[in-house]
Amino acid sequence: MSLTGRLMTETQRGAESAVERLQRFRQYDLLAKQPQAFGRITRMVGLTLEAVGLNVSIGHTCQVLMANDRVIETEVVGFAGEKTFLMPIQSIDGLQPGARVVPRDHSAGIPIGGEILGRVIDGMGTPLDGRGPLSGEHTLSTIASVINPLHRMPIKRPLDVGVRAINGLLTVGQGQRLGLFAGSGVGKSVLMGMMTKFTEADVVVVGLIGERGREVKEFIDHILGDEGLARAAVVAAPADDAPLMRLRASYLATRIAEYFRDQGKRVLLLMDSLTRFAQAQREIALAIGEPPATKGYPPSVFARIPELVERAGNGSQDGGSITAFYTVLTEGDDLQDPIADAARAILDGHIVLSRQLAEEGIYPAIDVEGSISRVMQNIVSSQQLNDVHRLKQLLSKYRQNRDLITVGAYEAGTDPELDLAMAKYPEFMAYVSQALDQKSQIAESVNHLSKVLEPPSQN
Repeated sequence: MSLTGRLMTETQRGAESAVERLQRFRQYDLLAKQPQAFGRITRMVGLTLEAVGLNVSIGHTCQVLMANDRVIETEVVGFAGEKTFLMPIQSIDGLQPGARVVPRDHSAGIPIGGEILGRVIDGMGTPLDGRGPLSGEHTLSTIASVINPLHRMPIKRPLDVGVRAINGLLTVGQGQRLGLFAGSGVGKSVLMGMMTKFTEADVVVVGLIGERGREVKEFIDHILGDEGLARAAVVAAPADDAPLMRLRASYLATRIAEYFRDQGKRVLLLMDSLTRFAQAQREIALAIGEPPATKGYPPSVFARIPELVERAGNGSQDGGSITAFYTVLTEGDDLQDPIADAARAILDGHIVLSRQLAEEGIYPAIDVEGSISRVMQNIVSSQQLNDVHRLKQLLSKYRQNRDLITVGAYEAGTDPELDLAMAKYPEFMAYVSQALDQKSQIAESVNHLSKVLEPPSQN
């Protein structure tokens, strides 16, 4: 190369290095104009951390740097004067006074796409199934946009969940939100597993909130199975997780369902349970000093429930739908529990599982008389509605006189309506009962209901 060429090359390199140095200087200058606010932990009471020196908003995520080089994720849940109240998302071990608190980017999300189906993650989006990190073509923000209620599509079509008693007697509409009210040990998890495997929905999202760790494993392996898991995304936060993790898992499950709804999919969202969600919010609210109101539940609990539930439902004109089932634990089979009462008021119907039917070996143990689907009259034929009303009348007639029948005090022929109810009762219970591996489509369920109500033969 000539001397002139070498001089030109060195000049270009010098110019490039000067530009790079100028860009770095500009970056440092910008950083200097945006000072980073660090806080310090001054107090810990129960689950609440008190910090000073922070200027962050409610819901912001912060990292607490521990002395053992461990980093704990926390969230801002309140403030008082110069004090900021933080709640750990993970368990705390080795925290010392004066630990540094560093605010994080509030807009962080998780990778999402079709690859999330078949995966099990926690409330932070961390995989629990040992199959490596999540991957996807999009980043899912945990902050959802609110749909104008006037822009939502009305519920017009039924959703087949594969369970005969629900399809025939409590038909569910696409975009409906229902409660599954049950005490402990009456088969709500089994019923959820049946719907997951048999539904015609395109995508299933399961939120296991506050359950025992053993039950999470059993639900995934035995109830959900490989067939159900293949088209499902599971978000799990067992009972030993921090209350904030349980809240985050509930919101993340709903956010994943919203993502697929926005893709035009029919989504079935199963959340077990809404009661554990409310209890997690109660723990947080009481820890930061909110006064208890109804049976120990602070007012914020009853504000959080509709905030979560209202995110499900139909989307806009071109969107899909989220049909949601929220299990509600009725302690002592008390349907007047404050959480059960609040859920019943905000949901579009409720399905009650009866302990008495479960003890009689009838599964799913659906109490037909105590259950209702509030949109059923808009999505089924008048003939099906008449059949459902007739079956409920006969069931009610039989149960009102069950004691007389049991002790033999009723004389056949005295009341023709009761005679018919007695003759049909075994068929009614057979209709409600369904094997775990048996699927019943809507058309089949409706036809079967008509046959059950046919007058008995005179032979």
